[in-house]
Amino acid sequence: MDMILVRRDAVRHRATTLVGGVLITAVTICGATPAGAAALSTRDRAAAAAGWLARQMAGGERFESTSGGFVLPDQNLTVDAVFAFAAAKAAGDYGARAMAWLARPEILSGYAGDGTVQSNATATAKLALAVQVRGGDPTSFGGVDLITRLRALEQPSGRFSDRTAFGDFTGVVSQSFALLALDRTAAGASPAAASFLVAARCADGGYPLLFGQATCVSEVETTAMAVQALIAVGRHADAAVSLRWLVSVQHADGAFGDFSGVPNARGTGLAAQALRAGGRFVAAVKARSFLIGLQEGCSSDPARRGAVANTVGFYDPMFTTPRSTAFAALGLSGSDFAHLSARGSRSGAPRLTCSKAKP
Repeated sequence: MDMILVRRDAVRHRATTLVGGVLITAVTICGATPAGAAALSTRDRAAAAAGWLARQMAGGERFESTSGGFVLPDQNLTVDAVFAFAAAKAAGDYGARAMAWLARPEILSGYAGDGTVQSNATATAKLALAVQVRGGDPTSFGGVDLITRLRALEQPSGRFSDRTAFGDFTGVVSQSFALLALDRTAAGASPAAASFLVAARCADGGYPLLFGQATCVSEVETTAMAVQALIAVGRHADAAVSLRWLVSVQHADGAFGDFSGVPNARGTGLAAQALRAGGRFVAAVKARSFLIGLQEGCSSDPARRGAVANTVGFYDPMFTTPRSTAFAALGLSGSDFAHLSARGSRSGAPRLTCSKAKP
């Protein structure tokens, strides 16, 4: 996406982007799968999700979106897929090709900005973390020092802000990804950056979508990201406050709702990560069970097996399902962002193992 992420995408990774001043809604394009890439079979739910996701990539390396007949690169979903592959320890070759694609100058600048006129904090932080997860050097990725760029976006207050002609669209997720990426560097993240995040917490313990809202309304995805970032930088007491809020809003079936309360895979996947990172194992297992219930299994069409619909009964391979599957893979795997690593990942896009008696 030649982008500056607008409000909800900047914080919730949704698919609305601003390209040349024009709002565009992304639709995932399923691309060709490299020959022989789907030969593996697995009973692991996270690996099956990663395998399905890998098979949706264009050219086995990227996601794309379309609007008005134009095909656009979808860097944000591609990065989410890299995280999913690493969490599942599967599709490592797809992750490697995705990072090579993201390192192309026109793809990188179209996502994170040129570093001078335009710098997107969310994209820069996410990409830096993806490079680290893949075992690369974020100070030299595609000829760009992502860490220096990210630190340059930190304000005296500790907030990481966009540098664009369109305004600042950063929020809790931007701040959380910045903390996660910088914590992996030798110098670490600044105490001010962590304190700024803590100060944004709502009275009930959760986190809002954006900073400085007139009414602080907690949301699951943002809270789950903040919890993981705070644990990573050692602010365990602050993370515990928000973990209590997460547990308090978990549904009886293990699900977590979106901003309107609808149970969904995106929020549940992130919440499962945060709960496990924070030692709330019973709640994490319940969340994982809900994700398994959303996953297309052996009774589904073989082409759908492994995918995770965002909400019950809503399989949408062109738009929402690739995104929800990427988030679900995180929760299914038990990996959290602070410890996420592609080390030990297998190549190939595995399919869910099903007995011949149950096609």
